[in-house]
Amino acid sequence: VCALLTLVGTSHARAQFATTARQAFLMDAETGAVLYHKNADDLMPPASMSKLMTLAMLFKAVKEGRVKLDEQWPVSKHAWETGGGPSRSSAMFLPINGKASVNDLIQGLIVQSGNDAAIVVAEAMAKSEPAFAQQMTDYARRIGMSKSTFTNATGLPQPDHQMTARELALLARHVMVEFPDYYALFAQKEYRYGKFRFINRNPMLFTNSGFDGLKTGYVAEAGYGIVASAVRDDRRLVAVLNGLTSKEERKTETAKLVDWGFKSFAPLKLFDKDEKVGEARVWGGSRIYVPLVGNGDVSVLMPRFTQNKVKFTAEVVYNGPLKPPIKRGDQVAVLRVTTQVGSVSEVPLYAGEDIERSAMWARGLDSLVHLAFRWVPL
Repeated sequence: VCALLTLVGTSHARAQFATTARQAFLMDAETGAVLYHKNADDLMPPASMSKLMTLAMLFKAVKEGRVKLDEQWPVSKHAWETGGGPSRSSAMFLPINGKASVNDLIQGLIVQSGNDAAIVVAEAMAKSEPAFAQQMTDYARRIGMSKSTFTNATGLPQPDHQMTARELALLARHVMVEFPDYYALFAQKEYRYGKFRFINRNPMLFTNSGFDGLKTGYVAEAGYGIVASAVRDDRRLVAVLNGLTSKEERKTETAKLVDWGFKSFAPLKLFDKDEKVGEARVWGGSRIYVPLVGNGDVSVLMPRFTQNKVKFTAEVVYNGPLKPPIKRGDQVAVLRVTTQVGSVSEVPLYAGEDIERSAMWARGLDSLVHLAFRWVPL
């Protein structure tokens, strides 16, 4: 349900950003605000950027205690041939018929982007790489990635192995939120494995400009790509770019996009702490509507002040009508603010009071009213 608020205002925007990337997406990590998008919903070959999903599944298994970091997993002939030394692709150079610890595999995936490591993980967790790829797609659906599909654990080119820039950013944010202890590994600049010394393939880590992740990728069909994240002044942005023509262009365009995001947007307070933002319709409750409030002040990212005014609108979005019991502090909606230049901010909204279930007869009456009038909250 969307309820348009009377809140309509103006902010001030810089000139729209432009990038040579074929696909690009920039998001504020905390709020999910979309600051920039270009062909962000087009399916594209993600190359090794899709290893973020391989890692997410492995992180989840470790977090839940199903996998231990010191476990030793076997290196099959398939892993060695398809993703190891003979493949002439990015590899950890795991020994055929040998074993590698989960800890080594994680760091080999992050720092060296080892295709052999990805296949070892897939075979250990799902018996085969195709089975693991199906689990990757299933996991994607569960966390809200509706378009991406996976056919392998590596990102090596296959026709149906596709993602979007927007969903890569959502996946990066998921890794940060759900697995913060492991996210720190993405900032690791080098890793030693046996006689090998691997240097992280993410060039942004070496720029001293706040970058601490995540993953690069390249296949001839899609060009050079990156999922990057940086923190400055306690704000974190997530950027995805793909379709670039060289490593140098990838580095330059990533820096430009993220710099623009930090410089061009700032928080704008719309509501004070505990101020009612709106209401959501409740079915079968002790009250017809539940008031909606923020967790503290309600602020959204808006273009910084310059000469050009930009209109924005706000709407309350939720799956409704809501069903009790509802407890004060439950997240039940979001405030979505959209600017004329295309940036979108979403802020969680919470129930401002408890709503209990009503009597049976009252719920029946509420159902009749809802059916008769197609009741939609305004």
